[in-house]
Amino acid sequence: MKILKITLIVIIVLGITAWLGLPPLFRALGFHPHYAGPLYRLPGGKALIVTTSHDELGDGGKKTGVFGSELTAPYYAFLDGGMTVDVASIQGGEIPIDPSSFLWFLEAPSDKRYHADPVLQEKVKHSKKIDDIDFTKYDIIFLSGGWGAAYDLGTSATLGRKITEAWAAGKVVGGVCHGPLGLLPAKDETGEPLVKGRRLTAVTNKQVKELGITMTPQHPERELRAAGALYESETAFQDMFADHVVVDGRLVTGQNQNAGVEAAEKMMQAAGGRQG
Repeated sequence: MKILKITLIVIIVLGITAWLGLPPLFRALGFHPHYAGPLYRLPGGKALIVTTSHDELGDGGKKTGVFGSELTAPYYAFLDGGMTVDVASIQGGEIPIDPSSFLWFLEAPSDKRYHADPVLQEKVKHSKKIDDIDFTKYDIIFLSGGWGAAYDLGTSATLGRKITEAWAAGKVVGGVCHGPLGLLPAKDETGEPLVKGRRLTAVTNKQVKELGITMTPQHPERELRAAGALYESETAFQDMFADHVVVDGRLVTGQNQNAGVEAAEKMMQAAGGRQG
């Protein structure tokens, strides 16, 4: 009986240690790092966040969607910068959020803010359909990632046309992780692929392999390089802990979920926002 009690106590202590210790450990390793760079404001500006509508990973029925912080982090950065922020998805309606992104040790501060924010929750539940939106009415178009985006952002002719129109109108465009796949169907002013010859980043082939999620139809680094993009990235012992943001004029991209805040801030800067 005594051994059983001791074993139970050890299990409880280890559980509490893991519960309390994993989040700061992941932060220390680089997951959702605190952004200490300059903050920008664009009062009166409008931002549109576009996400996937796809909710299943492969054929096994595992749920996926947008990675939570890749929606919440830019949303609150834009909102705190004085902007009006709309949320849209490929099909409209309720946006699927990858349940793993809200695990206690992976949640970002912006995710916790989302859980207490009925306004954003309503926008996620009743997102706008991209077909019904004039992208040229926005100053910034932000493409959120997550595994679901590998199924529908890069193959949406409607999204490609909408981004093409926004780019021609002088808007700032970009996104993070799998989000930049949505740039693939877009064209620049000359009719060439928007990404061709432009510097950008997105999730790496290495990260896809490390996480073992290779069944998705599109992989950002592979597809963007094939389309002529000047792809670049940083690496780490595991690329989920790496971080990189690229600014090429009005095109702003972040490597993965760690880049949401910085990418949003640099998009506001590119759109004429002022530091403050």
